Amino acid sequence: MPDDSEPHPTTAPTPVTPTTPKVRHLDAHTLRGLAHPLRMRLLAALRHDGPATASQLAERLGESSGATSYHLRQLAAHGFVEDAPEHGKGRERWWRAAHEGTALDDTLMDDADPATRSAAEMFLHEIATTHAQEMNAWLSSTHNWSTEWRRGTDLSDFTLRLTSGQTQELIGKLHDLINSYRDLAPAEGAEDAATVRFHTHAFPRNSG
Repeated sequence: MPDDSEPHPTTAPTPVTPTTPKVRHLDAHTLRGLAHPLRMRLLAALRHDGPATASQLAERLGESSGATSYHLRQLAAHGFVEDAPEHGKGRERWWRAAHEGTALDDTLMDDADPATRSAAEMFLHEIATTHAQEMNAWLSSTHNWSTEWRRGTDLSDFTLRLTSGQTQELIGKLHDLINSYRDLAPAEGAEDAATVRFHTHAFPRNSG
């Protein structure tokens, strides 16, 4: 889809009042507990796909069950995952995400502790890597989706001249709009509902 273009007009259900997801706000301690590539992948898998065991996650992510079990326990120690006993039917332990999302306080990027600053940078780079992987996975599988779904995707970017305050305002409005669709039921008669991922990136562009 073209650069600096208007998105294709679509027919969509009327948004409702935004629902705020349950979000874990990171501090220096919990950030260091989460800022590990495998832990972030495990947490994302539980959030996107629901409760699972360490063995199931190991198979899904191509890791050893020993590694996933260890890192799940670390996530649990920092309050990111919890037991899902309603899924247990044997001796194996089931896990679920404790929150729907994670928020990073940008002041952690300027923390006095170098370890905290490093963890914040690693956390953000891992998110950017995950976004790129998800987009590449979609582009590699577009032939498996209907024309309607291919039209229902977007790969656009926009260049605006804004102040930092205006940028924060726009980001807030985008988040509110997306959250207003969180609890919407699919349109009547629709049979093609799927989990949809939205990525939003906003950053100042270096001159030159």
